[in-house]
Amino acid sequence: MTALLIDDVVRNLHDLPSLPAVVMELLSSIDAQDVDISVLAKKVSHDQALMAKTLRLANSPVYGLQVKVTTLSQAITFLGFQATRNLIIAAAVTGCFAEGKCGGFDYKAFWRHSIATAACARVLARRMKFNQDYAFTAGLLHDIGRLVLVTSFPAQYAQAIALRKERDCELLEAEREVLGVDHIAAGVALAGHWNFSDTMRLAIAHHHDPEAPGAGFLATIVHVANAIVHALDIAGDEDELVPAVSSVAWTALGLNEESYLHAFRETELQFEEISSILMG
Repeated sequence: MTALLIDDVVRNLHDLPSLPAVVMELLSSIDAQDVDISVLAKKVSHDQALMAKTLRLANSPVYGLQVKVTTLSQAITFLGFQATRNLIIAAAVTGCFAEGKCGGFDYKAFWRHSIATAACARVLARRMKFNQDYAFTAGLLHDIGRLVLVTSFPAQYAQAIALRKERDCELLEAEREVLGVDHIAAGVALAGHWNFSDTMRLAIAHHHDPEAPGAGFLATIVHVANAIVHALDIAGDEDELVPAVSSVAWTALGLNEESYLHAFRETELQFEEISSILMG
C-alpha cells in the first residue's frame, strides 16, 4: 500500500462532517476577546440540540453555579464568555463525527479519553493559574487527528490499530508505518482547515513532544493530562498503553505528590459529570 501524504489528508478534509458555522467562528476566535455576546447567543439558539447540551453542561456540578441558568446569555453572565464558548465547542464537537466503519476503533473510548483529558487539563491549569478554558478545549481536541484518519481512511486505520496491538507499540509508530502520516499531522491539518487559533494548533502539534522549541505551556499541560488519563485508564481501553511522560513537562508543572493525587480525584469526578452529558 502506498503511504499517504499529508496532501491526501488535506484533500479529504472537505468530506468530513462540518461543525455549525457559529462553532467554527468560536474556534477561530479563541484568542479574541471582542465577540458580540448577544449575536453569539442568537446564533446558538437556532440549534436547539446544541443549546440544550450547552445549558446542561453549564448547570452541571463541575461549574458550581448557585443558580440554574436557562438561557445562553445567563450562562455567559455567570460563567463568563470563555467558559461558555468552551461548553458550546465541547457540545458540538462530541456530536459531530458519526461512528464509522473502522474495525477495532472504539469511538466511545476515544471520546471518554478526550473528555477525561479535557477535565484533567482544566484541573492542572487551575493549579498553575493558567487559562482553564484553553486547557479544557485543547485537552478535548488533542487527538482529533485520529478521527480525521478513522473517518477518511478506515481500512488503513484498522490495519494500524491491528499492528499496534500485535507489536504492543505506540500508536504513532503504527500509524506512520501503515499510513505514512500520524494523527498529529492530521490534527494539525484539521486545525488549519477549521481555522483553530495558533494557541490550539500548537497544543495539538506538540502534545507528544512538549519539549520542542516553541511548543508552548499549553502543550505541556495537555501532555501531562494525557499521560495521567492513560494511567488512570478512564477510557476503559483494554489495550491501553501509558505513553512515556516528558520529565521536563512533569517537572515544569511543579506539583507535589499530594497535588497530583488531588488532581487525579478531581479529574475522575469531573469526567463522570461531563461525559454523562456529552455522551448521554
